Amino acid sequence: MNNQLALGIDLGGTNIKAVLINETGAVLEETSVPTNDKEGVDNSWEWKQTVKELVTDFQKRTGDKITIIGLSSPGTANPDNTGILSNPNKLLGIEKFIWKDFLGFETYVLNDAHAALFAESRLGIGRGVPNILMLTLGTGVGGGILMDGKLLQGLKGRAGHVGHISVNSDLTLDICNTPGSLERAIGEHTVKQRSYGKFGTTKDLAEAYVKGDTFAIWVWLNSIQALARGLVSLINTLSPELVILSGGIAKAGDALLQPLQDFMEIYEWQIDGFKTPIKFAHLGTYAGAVGAALFAMEKKNVEKLKP
Repeated sequence: MNNQLALGIDLGGTNIKAVLINETGAVLEETSVPTNDKEGVDNSWEWKQTVKELVTDFQKRTGDKITIIGLSSPGTANPDNTGILSNPNKLLGIEKFIWKDFLGFETYVLNDAHAALFAESRLGIGRGVPNILMLTLGTGVGGGILMDGKLLQGLKGRAGHVGHISVNSDLTLDICNTPGSLERAIGEHTVKQRSYGKFGTTKDLAEAYVKGDTFAIWVWLNSIQALARGLVSLINTLSPELVILSGGIAKAGDALLQPLQDFMEIYEWQIDGFKTPIKFAHLGTYAGAVGAALFAMEKKNVEKLKP
């Protein structure tokens, strides 16, 4: 792919991020524009057009050197990665939409957390590690699984949605009908509920925890303990070599990692003394766009080799 370029687009509910990469994965340009998605309303014609305009603009500025597009989005990707199969709660109008037909480019589509993992496995903290479990801790909890160097998507693209495992006896159902889910136990969207209205954001909660607020300590450690329970279950199931944490909640840094490691020291099955490393992601907010572009490039190269 000498002198050929790939465009990665991360379609989020708030912003659409785009990156231009070359065949080595180096980021040449990046940009971000508002999505203007309207909750509960299908205004997809607007943000779909924004994506098309981004593609057209990058293609003009590169002298028509873009040969492949990768797009990441919330939801589950269809089996051939040409579109999103299911995403009922955000970006209405994206389900079953085939992007290559609309953009006029060969386009591969990935779940956004899967794309972030792919980027970390190729260029970030997971580079060279074939078996990785990643959790994206934000408003909700997403994730991805890399096994033997390959992204595990599974039937209906459902693999790696680790936020929807059950970690406690809370019978409240999450958006995927999981009772007592990890997403509800630590996701940003339940902070106010978990703290009985005292804290509005995870940042406020974590800062109060660091300052020694007794109530904050109780709420925060309950959430971290749930995360540890989820992690040991996933580790026993998948046996990864590395766990990567990303997302806004991961910005809590040591306030998150230290108590998590304390719980893991007690809970983890340490075969032959091995403790699964837990590290923060290295790539920033453009990881999804980068991962989507890299995934598309690799898919294109694989397709070339088929008889």
